[in-house]
Amino acid sequence: MTSLDAPDSSIARPAGADALAPDDAATFAGRFACLADPTRVRLLHQVAGHPAGITVGEVAEALGIGQPTVSHHVRKLSEVDFVTVHKDGASTVVRVNPSCYTGLPHAADAVMGALAARPCSPDDLPDDVTVRPMAEQDWDAVRRIYDQGIATRTATFTTAVPTRDVLDAQWLSDHRWVAEIDGTVAGWAALSPTSSRDCYQGVAENSIYVGDGMRGRGVGKALLRTQVIAADDAGLWTLQTSIFPENRASIALHHSAGFRTIGVRERIAQLDGTWRDTVFLERRSPARDT
Repeated sequence: MTSLDAPDSSIARPAGADALAPDDAATFAGRFACLADPTRVRLLHQVAGHPAGITVGEVAEALGIGQPTVSHHVRKLSEVDFVTVHKDGASTVVRVNPSCYTGLPHAADAVMGALAARPCSPDDLPDDVTVRPMAEQDWDAVRRIYDQGIATRTATFTTAVPTRDVLDAQWLSDHRWVAEIDGTVAGWAALSPTSSRDCYQGVAENSIYVGDGMRGRGVGKALLRTQVIAADDAGLWTLQTSIFPENRASIALHHSAGFRTIGVRERIAQLDGTWRDTVFLERRSPARDT
């Protein structure tokens, strides 16, 4: 996860940034218009609760409306690819289109200007921040900054700094970076594998932490740019991260580097005895999207 509490005003879209393409705007408008009907929203919710599919008759019974009305709304939802429909004997079975689960959050991000063009990485970097590979002498500073992030309670579920040996075993050896300002370590970034299975060898979870007194100076931006470029060059095809919803600066920063919101993981874990949500984001390597 990420410690980037102080908002960075430079993350905002610059004046003159590319407008939303007319075709994309029309697509998003059609999807949002489709959900303007409360009955349609209830119907989509009902269908989403049955991943294996639900018949039109079952939907009608659950919602207390007639089958012709359900069929009408199903057809409208199908037109914007929210659901798929197929026949099973005499019954019509409705399922949520899997792309709907990611398409809706993506559409909201796009309309609100939270997505940069893909592929991308931040390029308006501060002149006084230098990023280099992490070295042996950096461990104390890295663990100190990690502890500062933990203390914010908006960066991670971790409540105590792991030992050097634990972190050394956890992080990919070629994907550890530190940022310096005037010779002082101001932040760090690292990637961790998400699985030991060969099929997921190109998927990694990113962490970025910026030290106290250094936030809002573009340190996270410089670290993230180095991180995603190195990951792309190394053939990693997906980077993922989980961020507390309250950490808006971190979410905006990741959007600027081509991460997209996949969804919100509600009450995913407890921190200090309180259930917390996280926003799950991922970034696909441009080379793997062609």
